Amino acid sequence: MLKRTIFLSNPYRLSLKNRQLVLSEKSGMPVKTAPIEDIGFVVLEHPQISVTMKLVEELNENNVAVLFCDSKHMPSSMLLPLDAHHIQNELFRAQINTSEPLKKNLWKQTIAAKIKNQARLLEKHGLNGRPSINLAKTVKSGDSDNREGFAARLYWNSLFGQDFIRDRYGEPPNMYLNYGYILLRSAVARALAGSGLLATLGIHHRNRYNAFCLADDIMEPYRPWVDEIAIRLFEKWPGQLMLEKEQKAELLQLMTSDVKIGENRRPLMVALSQTTASLARCFSGEVRKITYPVFE
Repeated sequence: MLKRTIFLSNPYRLSLKNRQLVLSEKSGMPVKTAPIEDIGFVVLEHPQISVTMKLVEELNENNVAVLFCDSKHMPSSMLLPLDAHHIQNELFRAQINTSEPLKKNLWKQTIAAKIKNQARLLEKHGLNGRPSINLAKTVKSGDSDNREGFAARLYWNSLFGQDFIRDRYGEPPNMYLNYGYILLRSAVARALAGSGLLATLGIHHRNRYNAFCLADDIMEPYRPWVDEIAIRLFEKWPGQLMLEKEQKAELLQLMTSDVKIGENRRPLMVALSQTTASLARCFSGEVRKITYPVFE
């Protein structure tokens, strides 16, 4: 079932009643309700939002990703369950004991899928994706030749011009990309938790200060769906330096983006669960290939 994304930028009081999330004004007047089982993501942007612990418990039990925004209105932290799978211990052990050759092979698959999806996005916008396709064919185990880096330079220069630099603090459309990637990262972390995997233990990323290395790995082939929304927003508001509610609402549509995965079309948040479930099977030795989507 397709889960809802709820974005809150007013000083609501959030509580639980009959397994429903209840939004109330500070006066106590209920404004809106939503069944917990229908919710996938909740983004809390206003600093005066209050949440009852009973609601937190229910959201946690239903594997709802709750994102908290900082004073700059950017997602900065999230709530995820610690026990979201019935054989979590077994899956953790399989993940921890994964061999280095398998990790390198999984990273090769991940980067090849990412570059191919970047190429398809370029071609969708009338740009030349053939050099990227050729790079994807030459990705080695562990991406030892850094085909990802070569492809990134081709990709960004083709999309936004030779002067564009992809940088967290850079000029537009970087702020669209930043916000979208944070949302995507949280969605991947949610899917990993639901599949009984540790988001901390990556197959490639190993930063000791990064608690979501595996999420950063698995999100790579999904980035073009964020990029497409960023392109659209940049065309509408090319000179805008701050994200407004309207742009954030469009970026939140990422979760319901239609993607092709395997022989079927799925909303992105459903496809992510399919990807992370296949990764769990790779760790347990059942299969050797991750199921990633194909950008269209």
